[in-house]
Amino acid sequence: MVDWVRLQLNVDEFNDGDFGPYLHGARESGIEFTTFAEVGDSAGHRQALYDLNKTCSADIPERGEFYTYDEYVSRRIDVPSFRADGVMLAIRDGVWIGMSATSLHPAQGYAFSEMTGVLAPYRGQGLSLALKLLAIRFVRSSGYRRLVAFHHPRNVSAIAMNRRLGFVEEVSGRLG
Repeated sequence: MVDWVRLQLNVDEFNDGDFGPYLHGARESGIEFTTFAEVGDSAGHRQALYDLNKTCSADIPERGEFYTYDEYVSRRIDVPSFRADGVMLAIRDGVWIGMSATSLHPAQGYAFSEMTGVLAPYRGQGLSLALKLLAIRFVRSSGYRRLVAFHHPRNVSAIAMNRRLGFVEEVSGRLG
């Protein structure tokens, strides 16, 4: 049994300015940022999102078999917490190369970071930080104050990135 690392961020205390240069630098290098809502919810775009999420998830320790496409749609897209405007996409030359998906949970009072990932050839350029900055802005603009993320303890790069952004250990009992 894995003891997941549970982190949370108070978005009111987050300083966008510290991470804006990552977004600016990525845009200057030719990366376009958009959302799933802006590209449009179509069968082709759902497949592209699935493919990107599946590829990026392969690096998660002990992830196991990824969802089938139908399972992914039923568990990650066709659910009340899914927000197309909460799925940030990084695109280079028409190819989806990175994503950050955030769901909203009004009854529990938090937003949840479902997945942030960048295809291997594009890592190390600050794209995850840029995508996460956009996700945090989405959470804030949606009226939420808390963004939560769970990580396998061996997913050290994701944990380190979130800690760099200001995520801290979740206060026990805060997620009902």
